Amino acid sequence: MFTYMNLKKTLLVALFAVGSLLKAAADEGMWLPLLLGQQVYNDMVKKGLKLSKEQLYSLNKASMKDAIVIFGGGCTGEIVSTKGLLFTNHHCGYGTIAGASTVEHNYLKDGFYAKTTGEEIPSAGLSVQFLLRIEDVTKEVLDSLKGLTGIERANRQAAVLSAINRRMSDTANFVETRISPLFKNNQFLAFVYERYNDVRLVGTPPEALGKFGGDTDNWEWPRHTSDYSIFRVYASRSNKPARYSTDNVPLKPKWHLPVSLKGVKEGDFAMTWGYPGSTNRYESSLGVQLATDINNPTLVKLRDMRLKYMFEEMKKDPAVKLNLASDYASIANYWKFYEGESKQLIKYDIYGQKRKNEATFTQWASTKPEYGNIFRDLEAAYGAWRPYALHRQYINEGITGSPLLAFAASLQGVENALVKPGTSTADIQKLVAAADRARKNFLAAHNRPSDQNIVAAVLQMYYNDVPKEQQPQGFYEAIRNEYGKLDNAGTYQKYAEAIFRNTMLLDDSKWAAFLRNPDATGLQQDLAYNLANTFLRNWQGKYLPLYQQFVTKNNEWGRLYLKGLMEQNPAKAKMMYPDATFTMRVSYGKVAAYAPRDAVKYDYVTTAQGLLDKYKPGDYEFDLPKNVLDRLRAKDWGQYKDAQRNTLVTCFITTNDITGGNSGSPVINGNGELIGLAFDGNYEALSHKLAFDKDLNRTICVDIRYVLWCVDKVGGAQHLVNELTLRK
Repeated sequence: MFTYMNLKKTLLVALFAVGSLLKAAADEGMWLPLLLGQQVYNDMVKKGLKLSKEQLYSLNKASMKDAIVIFGGGCTGEIVSTKGLLFTNHHCGYGTIAGASTVEHNYLKDGFYAKTTGEEIPSAGLSVQFLLRIEDVTKEVLDSLKGLTGIERANRQAAVLSAINRRMSDTANFVETRISPLFKNNQFLAFVYERYNDVRLVGTPPEALGKFGGDTDNWEWPRHTSDYSIFRVYASRSNKPARYSTDNVPLKPKWHLPVSLKGVKEGDFAMTWGYPGSTNRYESSLGVQLATDINNPTLVKLRDMRLKYMFEEMKKDPAVKLNLASDYASIANYWKFYEGESKQLIKYDIYGQKRKNEATFTQWASTKPEYGNIFRDLEAAYGAWRPYALHRQYINEGITGSPLLAFAASLQGVENALVKPGTSTADIQKLVAAADRARKNFLAAHNRPSDQNIVAAVLQMYYNDVPKEQQPQGFYEAIRNEYGKLDNAGTYQKYAEAIFRNTMLLDDSKWAAFLRNPDATGLQQDLAYNLANTFLRNWQGKYLPLYQQFVTKNNEWGRLYLKGLMEQNPAKAKMMYPDATFTMRVSYGKVAAYAPRDAVKYDYVTTAQGLLDKYKPGDYEFDLPKNVLDRLRAKDWGQYKDAQRNTLVTCFITTNDITGGNSGSPVINGNGELIGLAFDGNYEALSHKLAFDKDLNRTICVDIRYVLWCVDKVGGAQHLVNELTLRK
């Protein structure tokens, strides 16, 4: 049992001295592997874990944590061979796969497997990070914050964390440190990583398998998606991190996961390792209310509009589909998530539950000066901010949801330099050159018809929804005077057409002239830049400071509330785990069916028959390639057949606690063997960022045998299967 008695003053004694877990909490918990309390570990053993604590996490010896990586900027991957082979989700590799594809060699559509290491495709900009160690720097940080509150505390904390990060990093040797504030800034752990920048695409299923079910099945069970992609990590000849080079060789990892072909049964132990991105389970009732009333519905509405116009163009042209595929998938994923989150929060009255807990706390805190006023102050903070919350969503998801306007907005730094007296010509040229590079990347991914429709639609939606007194002064009057009535969609379409026709940002000759003679007036008068700048300056000048004040007050409330909760109930504090912060966590549970509503019960696995049942020839989401259909109908399952069901199991579900960032996480049995890849959660429990559902929460996993069947039988890449350590 790990305790931190020297941190008693900060009430962190109980945080990792994890006592007996009340089973009312089911399999809730995203635990730091370094600090697994003995009781948590004992519970894991009781449920089926066969590994020692040192095999899970060790500083001095190779351990399981050495096989788990941050993949790219927001996913998890795992090393599965002695030659640096890596598995993650198809949707995690999606951008890289799309980027490597052309209309002639459409790996996204057709799939791809490198027959030799020489055929593996370099992935510019892609990296993986291995966790080297975790260090507790709480005392150093908190000692520097004594007596400070509010913005003073926030600024001092940021400076201290930045200084420690620099001190503990060694960028010349690809070592990076990032301190993660935990328990709402009551504890601080430094995570030290080693970054490998040479990562190459090895294999991917055709999109019809890797994204089977599309948006219809997203966040849903039953699933039949073969959500995997395969990469390889390369290192220098001395097995050290290195930038891409043809001289690099496959990494020799400290640890790799063996792969089990034994399958799963209901009740089997399962654990996930990975990097859950963010949760906010200690959020206030007021935060839940703001999410369900304003933030989530507005985000869903704006993303729905953007997806509509993107999809219209993607259907027309395979090249456009390929170009927009990655952005579309990213937008669609959390469009559906936040829609589901709101429904679940309302259905289970999470607001009401939190309100009751807060009333109990307020009564306890009434005689304690440090905590007595925090809810009164919080209500005042929310009351001051709530009128502007919708406006913020319109800026983030609407105005800068347009690729053109987002790029235009990025030029504010250029304008600032051009109008600032004394800016050197060299500095201006540096900024303009960076803008030129950014423009090339923007144009390579830009689809003009969909973006033009998005701009027209969002301007009308903003006019209708955002309070008139918050809108840029004179802007809509100018549109009305030149283009027509403000209640007419045609007015905004004409204005958007003029923007896209005249802006230098989409005109090579006009842009080249600007590069030759960067001029503030010319930039300010450009229609696209003027539009983006008008909305952003209005937001930045009047409402962004209000948001920053709100965030500071909300953070201060959160820190004090959590600190007070642990004082109020030390026994309950023993069950607390930190919110997800995209740091390594382990969760554990079991393979389990569930009953989401009356007279409905879902099995814990799906099979190949479900693929055939869902198959719709020519359908955008449920079509299947002929060779896949032939293999399915032939029932040639080989060594991947499930003995219990006499067929191919495609996916399974567990009770594990995960969230975004866990995509690609290994699902591991009690022997430390890979049995699947986590890729989704279920719609009935999408409140999980704010509230864990102990009855309905399920993690959706692609069965590793389905992955290998696709690699071997469909892809003809048996050599990759042979590279694995198989356990039968």
